[in-house]
Amino acid sequence: MKKLQFTGRARCFDSEEKAYKAVKERKYKDGDIIIIRYEGPKGGPGMREMLQTTAAIYGQGKGEKVALITDGRFSGATRGFCIGHVGPEASIGGPIALLKNGDIIDIDAKKGTINVRLSKKELSLRKKKWKQRKMNFGNGTLWKYAQTVGPAYLGAPTHPGGKNEVKTYADI
Repeated sequence: MKKLQFTGRARCFDSEEKAYKAVKERKYKDGDIIIIRYEGPKGGPGMREMLQTTAAIYGQGKGEKVALITDGRFSGATRGFCIGHVGPEASIGGPIALLKNGDIIDIDAKKGTINVRLSKKELSLRKKKWKQRKMNFGNGTLWKYAQTVGPAYLGAPTHPGGKNEVKTYADI
């Protein structure tokens, strides 16, 4: 990356498919920060990789001109100004769920910060209005997974106590 700070306006999508369609049809502009939410451990479910959208952005020559933030995941193939594994994820009402198109976001990779230019009062009002999305699956293995999985920053543990996990085994 040539620059490690980025400021732009949010362009929000509630799935990778919707974001990819917009990118493919070039329905975004330089300076946008593409938000892909509801793709975290619970919301995806399973933290699908966002490579399709990031590859399309980079393939269009926009890797340095837009940024992308998601509660989904990336692999080592991702290019451009991309931030993944954001938590708490949208499906449990994390801040990424509260963003709206046009919100101004500042990203500073040197400091390791993401800031939306909204007051605490505005965020609180949005949180009160937020409603949990209905899952597009109601039973079976994906339902069980979503009920037990813990947060991404702890490794998305999938045992019944995953919600209370306090140790990441990668830290051992």
